[in-house]
Amino acid sequence: MTSSSVLSSPVPAADDLVELRKEARMGALGTETQAREIRRIDLSDFDARRDEIADQLWDAAVDIGFFQLVNHGIELQTVREAFAMTERFFALPEAVKAQYPLKANAGWESRAQVRPSTGTADQKESYQITRPRMAGLYPSEEELPGFRQTMLEFEMQSWAVGMRVLSCFARKLGFDDAFFTRAHDMASETYQSTLRLLHYYAIPPEAQGSLDLWRAGAHTDFDCLTLLYQRPGQGGLQVCPGKEMDAQAWTSIPPDEEAITCNIGDMLMRWSDDQLPSNFHRVKNPVPGEYMGPRYSLAFFCQANTDALIESPSGKYPPITAGDYLKQRIAANFGKKY
Repeated sequence: MTSSSVLSSPVPAADDLVELRKEARMGALGTETQAREIRRIDLSDFDARRDEIADQLWDAAVDIGFFQLVNHGIELQTVREAFAMTERFFALPEAVKAQYPLKANAGWESRAQVRPSTGTADQKESYQITRPRMAGLYPSEEELPGFRQTMLEFEMQSWAVGMRVLSCFARKLGFDDAFFTRAHDMASETYQSTLRLLHYYAIPPEAQGSLDLWRAGAHTDFDCLTLLYQRPGQGGLQVCPGKEMDAQAWTSIPPDEEAITCNIGDMLMRWSDDQLPSNFHRVKNPVPGEYMGPRYSLAFFCQANTDALIESPSGKYPPITAGDYLKQRIAANFGKKY
């Protein structure tokens, strides 16, 4: 699943610039609607029900690009432990976190993402785990006992759920069931799937009546599939399907700690000849009367290995490696090297 003849430059391609122009239009407050259904897909008895589940996932993805997984196999206590460790990490002194700065999609950053949709920095800090790139980037056992083991075990379980979902999309696209599992090979040095720990800052009293800043501006994800874990009472996630982009009508997705909220990313949209949409989403500021404290979430990005070749089934798009694709998108959206 490799190629040496595909584009190797991080210069934005024409289709990336089209996506960038779309995103730049998505900074308005817009309106809110609850007319859409964020479907809940039950993954229980997966092997026996794979065809049924694949149909349900496909329908939900084509319709909105977002869906929630229940009975996914990750114990609730495991999710809670991952969140508890996430809180402990972000509670470390900034001088400690700054020892592990973001590089090559791994490490810590704060208020560093400026979205094309808003032109302002997202009001959050994050720490990213990308397994082959973590040399020197884990906090020590003295600084945070058990952190590395807890988060890597959680990442592995998230990967397993993601591969089950992607096996269903592979089947619907006419690929063999293990197609995307090979493309996200955890044992390879080219692995680039990422677990991202997120801390959205509490809204300070002087800003609580203003909507000038976004916790996360409107964007699409660059990956194949995103798995998002949310905490009860810490909402804000909203989705706007592409077919309603001009109206900018947003639907809130209430947090449910027993469900994993998933969305299709740009890689899979390209791999599917645009049959599976990667739709805009954002994290809005709370409004007066809503919870104004910190918000924590955990996102696992199923990003195909750097040498995996993204080839659309009908040849709608030229072949490109997932590594080059990610470089292009980061360069287009954030103007920085990957």
